[in-house]
Amino acid sequence: MKYLITLVMSTTLLVSSCAQSQSKLVGGPCEGCEAVNNYGDRLLKATDTIVGFNKRPDKIWISGTVYKNDAKTPAENVILYIYHTDHTGRYPNRPSSKGWEKRHGYLRTWLKTDAKGHYEFYTTRPASYPNSTIPQHIHITVKEPEVNAYYIEDFYFADDPNITPNILNRAKPRGGSGVIHLKKNGDFKIARRDIILGLNIPNY
Repeated sequence: MKYLITLVMSTTLLVSSCAQSQSKLVGGPCEGCEAVNNYGDRLLKATDTIVGFNKRPDKIWISGTVYKNDAKTPAENVILYIYHTDHTGRYPNRPSSKGWEKRHGYLRTWLKTDAKGHYEFYTTRPASYPNSTIPQHIHITVKEPEVNAYYIEDFYFADDPNITPNILNRAKPRGGSGVIHLKKNGDFKIARRDIILGLNIPNY
């Protein structure tokens, strides 16, 4: 009898624990978000340069600050997984590509915000998917400590002729607006985007 009571209590605690764990999941379905943990043994930094930056035209430099949900406090140690198409609108692979690189291509990086919440990356402007009018974009997934990974608004370009009013005027953009305004700065263009963790993220 004592064993049975212990078993029932243990089962109840396990079910309660699982339910509590599931209730902490935020952001809803996120296909490919697990790739945020696919960086292997590399040391993540707040700054990185994506492959091909020095070989292709349309160089861009994007930087910003990641804030906690109060929109004021810089968020440290937040991982940002970023990937995009090349100048032909494709996610390029190489013979050694496997796992998520085979799907997302090798034009990608992982950043980890510093004590000031800062991040920045150098890359080249992506193109729309071949034979489409889908706006140019850069994907981004967020992984903050103690919270599951979730996606936020892609980076979009304000001067893209294919950008839509829906993107420009989105009522509740995830993490804040993803629309960036590029400005000429020497041999490349620069833009800034700040991110607010949990903003408009379901169940946050």
